[in-house]
Amino acid sequence: MQNQFSAQELRRAFSCFATGVTVITGLNEDAQPVGITISSFNTVSLNPPLVLWSIGSQSDLCNCFRIGQKQLIHVLDINQKELALVFAKQLNKNSIQMEHRIEPSGLMRLANCLAYFECETVAVHEGGDHHIIVARVLSIEQDSDRHPLLFAQSQFNQLALDPEGSIK
Repeated sequence: MQNQFSAQELRRAFSCFATGVTVITGLNEDAQPVGITISSFNTVSLNPPLVLWSIGSQSDLCNCFRIGQKQLIHVLDINQKELALVFAKQLNKNSIQMEHRIEPSGLMRLANCLAYFECETVAVHEGGDHHIIVARVLSIEQDSDRHPLLFAQSQFNQLALDPEGSIK
């Protein structure tokens, strides 16, 4: 079956859906920290606590997130655009001050993120030109006093909060 739209048209249509921006860090085969910017992060289940995200099947980092591998998901706030660009390989990491530490697990933890999810991959599914990573959440940390960095229409955005729009 042939699509009646181009990949470019589909990409533009996908960009109408706003997503949060995350950096996911893991370890390569040499136990060295690696990371990638992802906007496909999503929740799956509260019990058991599961999340999912996807990575291009041609990425050099696919092997870093196999079943049993741990990862640290960083939810970026509105002041962390440069971090998103560094891990998307669109900005040289030496061009910004990147505060971080190495956790006892060996994972890189970036400073001042809105939320952190330490996870372990429990399943990897093929999804077209991507691998879909399903991960169990092992621990969480959050700072809900700040606002998330968003990506929509191929650019970074931020929330315009409606004080009357809160859902309790």
